Amino acid sequence: MSGKEAQVFLVRCGDETRCAKVYKDVAKRSFKNAVQYQEGRGIRNSRRQRAIDNRSKFGRDQQEVIWQRAEVDALYKLADAGVRVPKAYGFFDGVLLMELITDAEGDVAPRLNDITMSAEQAVKDHATVMTYVLRMLCAGLVHGDLSEFNVLQNESGPVIIDFPQVVNASGNNNAKTMLQRDVRNITQYYAQYAPQLAETHYAEEMWELHEKSQLAPNRKLTGKFKFSTKAADVDSVISMIDFAYEEEMARQDRLKNG
Repeated sequence: MSGKEAQVFLVRCGDETRCAKVYKDVAKRSFKNAVQYQEGRGIRNSRRQRAIDNRSKFGRDQQEVIWQRAEVDALYKLADAGVRVPKAYGFFDGVLLMELITDAEGDVAPRLNDITMSAEQAVKDHATVMTYVLRMLCAGLVHGDLSEFNVLQNESGPVIIDFPQVVNASGNNNAKTMLQRDVRNITQYYAQYAPQLAETHYAEEMWELHEKSQLAPNRKLTGKFKFSTKAADVDSVISMIDFAYEEEMARQDRLKNG
């Protein structure tokens, strides 16, 4: 099947059937706002980073490698963090080889949007996905595109897939907004079967714990959150934006002047 960033094929590896995810050329991808997701994805090699900043051909090629590597790196990291994701077997010349998630009959496991469930199952699986989102955040990552289209379901429960747009929780200014969107999208799906879930606020609860350094992989979440009634300090926000703009202009000047 074909998605926004890649085509996925079934391939034979000895006696096993696995998935081969072949990434599309950047010009053929339909995934939008890539820059918004790439913030915080730096590389240690200063020469390559300068090429990326200058948007040279070499730099664009390196940016593409970083974009593709983000998914395989996330799969390894999240598996170690206790998140149910497909097992990665390696990344070779733009192709990610990984585990094929199957149902009880050995067929390809369906996505959430292709199934229905009871209210009891919805509450149970929603809690499982919230635990996975929590563990992702503990590992410093936000999925960035989580919905019923990026979660598979088999007899063991939900499996989260598709991570090329994964976000650095500490290095990306959009991380909180993306976390809120991820949780909202997946909650709206489960809430069609268990309407009480629509009243929960897991993203806000998680992010507050994250900011206070109180987040832990086995932290028991409640889904409850008390929103502040204080008026926003608009002047401070504008001042921070102006300061960030001046810093960026100074950085651009340094790049131009060597």
